[in-house]
Amino acid sequence: MLIEPDSHLYAYAITRDFGFAPNPFHGSCTLATCKPRIRKSADVGDWILGIGGAKLKSVQKKCILLMKVTEKISFHDYWTDPRFSIKKPARNGSHVQMLGDNIYHQGGNSEWIQEDSHHSNADGSFNMTNLKRDTSSDQVLISEHFYYFGDRAVAVDLESIGYHRIRDYKKIRLDDSVPAINLIKEIDLEYRSDRNLVISDPCQFSDFYKRVDQETGELY
Repeated sequence: MLIEPDSHLYAYAITRDFGFAPNPFHGSCTLATCKPRIRKSADVGDWILGIGGAKLKSVQKKCILLMKVTEKISFHDYWTDPRFSIKKPARNGSHVQMLGDNIYHQGGNSEWIQEDSHHSNADGSFNMTNLKRDTSSDQVLISEHFYYFGDRAVAVDLESIGYHRIRDYKKIRLDDSVPAINLIKEIDLEYRSDRNLVISDPCQFSDFYKRVDQETGELY
């Protein structure tokens, strides 16, 4: 079923689009870092709409991502599940491997370990700002029904769903919003042959090697 009863659409602005958060590679789209409140609140059956933010000028207010949450698991399960070992980062690997988002697990003392990744410091040490923000929700959203447009983001009718200047995200109950249902159905119908594919590279894919501090937005 495309639209589940009592499901919601979460619409948010994607500030940075490297292919890390969201991570659309290897046949599943995952949201394992950033947006802790969405990762905590969204349930299986909900939809996530990622809109180009103000800093992504070429795709601003366009749909970079539409994904249905088909699974929701903890960081521990994400780290130990062999299905997602391919999403563990390898900073000496390919562009895609460097952007792996499976970066958190707990040591013997139950403290979080942050793998050398897009969210760690330049020398591979823990970036505590990113760690604290990311792990404030111990949930990973997984989709096996998604459309990732990257730098070929598509226009959608944001006015119809009341998406204007949003702080964090907008949550829409689909049972009460025909325009939101129509938005999902239109993309699902028009791009069905591109489902679960990386339709085009992330907007900032050429900067795959860089890292980010979420508090300052600084890339290094």
